[in-house]
Amino acid sequence: MDVDTRLLRYFAAVAEEGNLTRAAQRLYVSQPALTKQIKQLERELGVTLFTRSRTGMALTEPGRTLAAQVPALLTAWDRTLRETKGTAARAAKVLRVGFIASAANEATQRIITEFGGRRPGWRVEMRQTSWGRPDAGLSEGDTDVALLRVPFPGQENLRVEVLLTEPRVIVLRSTHPLAHKEEIAFEALLDEPFVAAPPETGPWRDYWLATEFRAGRPPRIGAVTDQPDEWLSAIANGYGVALAPESASRFYARPGIVYRRVTGVTPSQAAVVWSPADDDTPAVQDFVHCCLSERDLT
Repeated sequence: MDVDTRLLRYFAAVAEEGNLTRAAQRLYVSQPALTKQIKQLERELGVTLFTRSRTGMALTEPGRTLAAQVPALLTAWDRTLRETKGTAARAAKVLRVGFIASAANEATQRIITEFGGRRPGWRVEMRQTSWGRPDAGLSEGDTDVALLRVPFPGQENLRVEVLLTEPRVIVLRSTHPLAHKEEIAFEALLDEPFVAAPPETGPWRDYWLATEFRAGRPPRIGAVTDQPDEWLSAIANGYGVALAPESASRFYARPGIVYRRVTGVTPSQAAVVWSPADDDTPAVQDFVHCCLSERDLT
């Protein structure tokens, strides 16, 4: 019998939390979706894994047996998957660098050039991912290293070195009533609908909605998007406003939208990020050193 590892990850989270709501929040999925996946796993195994009550989810005897084995199984599988993909890339002399939007801004090309000088014959393959994967594929082993905006889900399990800090700005439709202002206080935007990342991105979504600066007022969501082009279109079409790094005004200029300074929120930081398993991987560490050298020059 073959069981999807995703189902095992969901099972492990519910087993550890003992509560569907907390497990769903931890996994950045909806509670109904999580319930469906647990039921699917039980059907595939032909056993009942949990007893459900108002107080939570309690493991059955078969559930306890599975819970004792799953963490080691998933750890071994993750390690095997990362090593297999990484070995294939290194054999081809390719370094896979994940990013979401503008990577390390204008420094990106200088970093790649320096890496090429350190490793002649190697190629840097830039892999852009959607906002639904804010770690740019590091956890799945699809990338070797990443240039990311922090914070993002799961960063506590990775190595993170901040490279640059820049202000956040507000992105508005050019006909928005506030578009004529050069600087806008965030408190003036609290009732505005925002264009947001998917709910499953958790802390990533919260950061770009600036939830910590809303004094407990929930944000209004005008649209949910997963790609920069969709995001820009939603703003231009008047579905909402959005926070962005200041550099977005250079990398994502478009007719129909404007970028304005915003006060009352913290700046954005970009970082180089990699797995602790690659602390001794020469190509990954060469790229990290190139990033840090560029940081130290600025």
